[in-house]
Amino acid sequence: MFTWFHRFGSAPFVYRLCDVLAPWLAAAAALCLLAGLWLGLVVAPADYEQGESYRIIYVHVPSAWLSMFAYVVMALASAVFLIWRLKVADKVAAAVAPIGAAFTAAALVTGSFWGKPMWGTWWVWDARLTSELLLLFLYFGYMALRNAFDTPSSAARAAGILAVVGVVNIPIIHFSVEWWNTLHQPASITRLDTPSMHISMLRPLLLMTLGFQLFFFHHMTVRVRNGLLRREARSRWVLELARDRRDGPSRSGRSGRSDRSDRSGTVSATTTGAGTVDGEVHRAWTP
Repeated sequence: MFTWFHRFGSAPFVYRLCDVLAPWLAAAAALCLLAGLWLGLVVAPADYEQGESYRIIYVHVPSAWLSMFAYVVMALASAVFLIWRLKVADKVAAAVAPIGAAFTAAALVTGSFWGKPMWGTWWVWDARLTSELLLLFLYFGYMALRNAFDTPSSAARAAGILAVVGVVNIPIIHFSVEWWNTLHQPASITRLDTPSMHISMLRPLLLMTLGFQLFFFHHMTVRVRNGLLRREARSRWVLELARDRRDGPSRSGRSGRSDRSDRSGTVSATTTGAGTVDGEVHRAWTP
């Protein structure tokens, strides 16, 4: 029943999956972003109250959504790592952290640009803004913990615990406009009845959100793929992959044996010699 779940504990399987998905995600994200920008900046009419300044929502809202979504992904991956000790899950959490921090910073910066003409100030200690700033600090704390220990395993456990505990901030961010009196406007899209935006403004916003979502998954797959290569640099499947990339498709049949490597990818090719191993991997993968 859980065979599919255990396959995601295999570094070779996850690497190949990321390698296949990355270009498709990049292409789909580019199409959605281009269409959303054209509809939002050219086709959509100006707002009757905010004028042209409202168009920053096409960057601000997707950034704010992805800042929370990325943290949930990081927390779930950290929980999987802490419970089942799947090292691939830890690599997913580590890959997501800087992406989520970038989206959070973008949400805060674009929110300040939007707030200046609307509120008359760049920043207020509003419940939504303060909790979003706390989210940025949680990302920074996670990344700092990963570099604060001598052993990677201790760093991964400490950072994972912080990620799991910090997830309580996500509902606070989401419901802050309902729990407290804030300057921030309430939800415009995720209402139970109907969205309060006109369809001509809503369509580009949904396209931009989808584009940002695909952009996030693309960067996550690329970072996970690169992280696995760095961690598994001396593993048999990486060596065979490097030889296949170096020698071309003539030796690609050898890569089928890499699936029999253990999940942690600790099988080392001692017969080739450490110097040769490092040289082959770096020649094949260093840009």
